[in-house]
This record gives sequence, structure tokens and C-alpha cells, in this order.
Amino acid sequence: MRRLGLVAALAGALFILPLRQDVDAASTSGNTAETYKELNLFGDVFEKVRSDYVDDVSDDTLIEGAINGMLTSLDAHSNYLNAKNFTDMKVQTRGEFGGLGIEVSMENGLIKVVSPIDDTPAARAGLKPGDLITHLDNNPVQGMTLPEAVEKMRGPINSDVTLRIRRAGKDPFDVKLTRATIKIQSVRSHLEGSNIGYVRITSFNEQTDVGLENAMKSLKQQAGNKLAAIVLDLRNNPGGLLDQAVAVSDAFLDKGEIVSTRGRRPDDAQRYNAHPGDISGGLPMVVLINGGSASASEIVAGALQDHHRGILLGTRSFGKGSVQTIIPLPGHGAMRLTTARYYTPSGRSIQAKGIDPDIIVEAAKIEHPAGDTSAVAKKSEEGKDDAESPSDQATVDPTVIGTADDYQLARAVDMLRGITLFSGPRAEN
Repeated sequence: MRRLGLVAALAGALFILPLRQDVDAASTSGNTAETYKELNLFGDVFEKVRSDYVDDVSDDTLIEGAINGMLTSLDAHSNYLNAKNFTDMKVQTRGEFGGLGIEVSMENGLIKVVSPIDDTPAARAGLKPGDLITHLDNNPVQGMTLPEAVEKMRGPINSDVTLRIRRAGKDPFDVKLTRATIKIQSVRSHLEGSNIGYVRITSFNEQTDVGLENAMKSLKQQAGNKLAAIVLDLRNNPGGLLDQAVAVSDAFLDKGEIVSTRGRRPDDAQRYNAHPGDISGGLPMVVLINGGSASASEIVAGALQDHHRGILLGTRSFGKGSVQTIIPLPGHGAMRLTTARYYTPSGRSIQAKGIDPDIIVEAAKIEHPAGDTSAVAKKSEEGKDDAESPSDQATVDPTVIGTADDYQLARAVDMLRGITLFSGPRAEN
């Protein structure tokens, strides 16, 4: 099973390659005797903690902490999953789980929001990509591992948890959320006007490819088989399963490479290619991205951009391009280890860089002043714009996405109407 990025129990992981039952023998370096000396040092520390630490700590806790410390010291996305967390992770890939509905990662000891998921407590509360969670129920997250923080954000359905949020340009503030069962409908669609299909993918789970196929069939029927163009909305989509990202890209491409992964050893490289057949029949397409579009979303956006299959509109994506392999540890849990980076068809690595849209349209909200029926766009407040810290201007209010007040969507629809107007017979509206 493949996934992209880092798991938060509230939402799901971002990038996972096939579950492996064994660990490849790693190439050894350095002096083996010296390595054993260091392992003896670990044993000495372990025994000292067991005998002299102020509180009695179980051996399992100490060993789990040591393993997790080794992995988390490598990068923000490698970590240890105990048996419970490993089971939870596998449940999340099926698209239903309990929590708040946010994808998170760890940054400088704090919990960073990658993206809220549509129609979840986090989205309804207005959490944004780039928000930093500093406290959980008034307890600082500094010093916690990501799995520990995620575990504290979980709890019984209908129970409450208070998050303290640090957001660029604002004083820290508290948000009280009520936990819920998160059921992800990963694909949603509707018609804009009578002939522009709008398809929103909120995450890439096991249901996404089927959901996309059903959405396209429904749109064609609603349009009376006169569908003229497609808007593919990947904004605030934090990622998901790699095979689903490949399937979605393949659905709109007739041929060519979709994505490649390259690891430490040249023979570990993998390439994923498209098969003949375009689910839309080659209709003009605009792909919407923003600072909350991460990992699997960036694979799709990068593939469609490199093949000139769609016009990317919005703001720079998040920049999550590393590959984590989930390696089961029989009788225990699993380890998540960064093993490769992925590259777009043109050879771009978007790790910490993101994908730049073809047309930059910052987040805005269409407002209708009292007494005036004309629509005006109000820009969101500006902030720092980089792939590791998505700004307010790079994100959009989750409650606005896909509605009549969605400025970026309105721009995409206008562009597609112009394209269809000059590329063929005028569509009926």
C-alpha cells in the first residue's frame, strides 16, 4: 500500500510505498568494532535509566522511545509506529477514522497543520495550512513526538479538545473542537453553469479512483453529453496513496511518465507511466492548487503540468516530495523511513520547493456589498510565501471552496469558457 507524507491520526499519512515484510540488508560503512562500542554505550545508558531514573519506566517504553528518537533524528517524516498506531494508520487509508480532520506534521517541536479536510471539525473551525499547534488542552506539545501529540488529539466521539494556534500575523488563540468520526468522501463534483465540470479531490484514499470515474460519468450525464471543460480542484488536499495519485494522473493522460521515485541506490528507482485513454476525452482542464496541496496532489499537478495537459492556477503548493516506506516489524509495529524522493516527468524534485502554478491567483473571497449586486474580490491578507510555511494568501477558507464565493474557481471557470469559446462551437448555457 502506498501513501504520501506524514500520518496524523486525524487525517492519514501522505506517502507510503509497499508494505515490506523484510528489511533490505543495508550497505555497511565504518568500523564494525566501533559500531559495537556505540551499541554497548546504548546498553549502559539503558541499564542506568532502568536502575536510577526517578520513576519506574517499563523496558518497552524505553526501547520504543530509543527507536523513535533514532528515526525522528533523521528527518521530520521518519518515525516508529507501535502496534496500535500501525493499526490506526492502516484503518485511515480506507477513508474512515475518528478525530478532528487535519493532516499534520512536526516542525521545530510544534505540530504544523498541512491541511484541514473538508467537512470535518477542523475545517469548520477555520484551521488553515501552516497553522502551528502549540498546546493541547493547555498542555504544551513541545517535547512530544508526533504520534504522542496525535494520540492526545484523538478521543471519544463528541468529546472536546482545545488547540492553541499560532498563525502568522496574529496573536495566539484557542480553538475548541469536538471530535467526530471522520468519513472522507474523497471526490465531489458539480456543474458550473451547464457545461463546465467541477471535480474536487480532498484526499487520495482507496476510494479516489472509483470516485473520480463516477464523478465524470455523472457530470457528462448532467451536461447532456455536452461537457466542455473540467476544473480539477486539489486545493487543501494534503495527499494520500501514491497508487491513487498515479491513477488520477493516468485518467487524464494518454501516455508518458507520471512520476518517478529515486532512492539511495540507483536500482531502487521506479517509474510510473500512463496508459492510453483520457477519461475526459481531452477536454480543456484547469487544475487548482495552493499551499495546502501536498504530496500526492503535487504528483498529479506536476504530471499534468509537465505534459501540458492542464493549466495550473492558484498559488505555490506545499513542497512535500519525500517517500516514506512503511516496514512492518513482526510482533511489534512498524517503522516509517524516508527512502526516496519523487520527481515529476521533467525531472523536477519539489521537495521543500513546491510546484508553481502557470497562473498565480491568490486566495480571495467574493463579497456582495449591501445594495450592490456586483461581485468584488477581496484579497486575503498577505504573508510569507514559501513551501515550508504556506501563507494565508496561499490558502483559501475551506468553507468557500467550490461555492459561488470562490474567487479562484471563478477565475478558472472564466478561463475555460474563453478557451472553449475560441476552440470550437459555442457551448449551450
